[in-house]
Amino acid sequence: MTWKTIIIEDEQLARQRLKRLLANYPEVDIVAEAENGQHGLELIDRHEPDLVFLDIEMPLLNGFEMLAKLNKNVPKVVFTTAYDQYAIKAFEEGSIDYLLKPIELERLGKTITKLKQTNLAKPAIAIDDLLSKIKGKTSLKTLTVKLGDRILLIKLEDIIHAQAEDKYVFLHTADGKKHLTDYTLSNLEEKLPEDFLRIHRSDIINTNHITEIRRGFNGALIFVMSNGSKVNSSRANSESLRARFDI
Repeated sequence: MTWKTIIIEDEQLARQRLKRLLANYPEVDIVAEAENGQHGLELIDRHEPDLVFLDIEMPLLNGFEMLAKLNKNVPKVVFTTAYDQYAIKAFEEGSIDYLLKPIELERLGKTITKLKQTNLAKPAIAIDDLLSKIKGKTSLKTLTVKLGDRILLIKLEDIIHAQAEDKYVFLHTADGKKHLTDYTLSNLEEKLPEDFLRIHRSDIINTNHITEIRRGFNGALIFVMSNGSKVNSSRANSESLRARFDI
């Protein structure tokens, strides 16, 4: 018996390491790889795998968000994570295994043994049950940005403004830096908490960093931020923004 398997992991080196380790187990048939959650959803729908090795921290959709969007063909899931702050206990209670990076062969062997002892013909988890267990424990506190071979964790409280420039999106932070991110503004609008407000098709601001609001041209508003930058709202958003700030 072999298990159709997909690896969903945004770091190429991590994917290669996991593939190399899984080569020791002929029952694992890797049919596809994805570099983010959105691509992973497409591959799961296409291949209907038995097993998925799923990273948690990824751009576009993280592992939890990706699982929440699965409507059918729910495979057995093994989480991979470099961050032990996630609800490891919840994974165990939900009959899900996890692998802490860097993954070691001995630990992977225990996962394979556990998988052999389960019935892969049945869905591995009840998605709603899992999400209810981790609700509140995995509320977004940081965004990841890549800097060469490093991954930086940017605290939400330090983000003043997210801005789209041509095809790129940048995070402007309280220390005066500007970070290129893989997220689109639509992704950020969906992920970020209510303190973050989209005021223009090119701009999302952190309302905690607003120091002043000025009236702009044609009814638009100008938001002066704590770093001194001025961000203009769109005229189309002006009515809802005036209501939001009771102007």
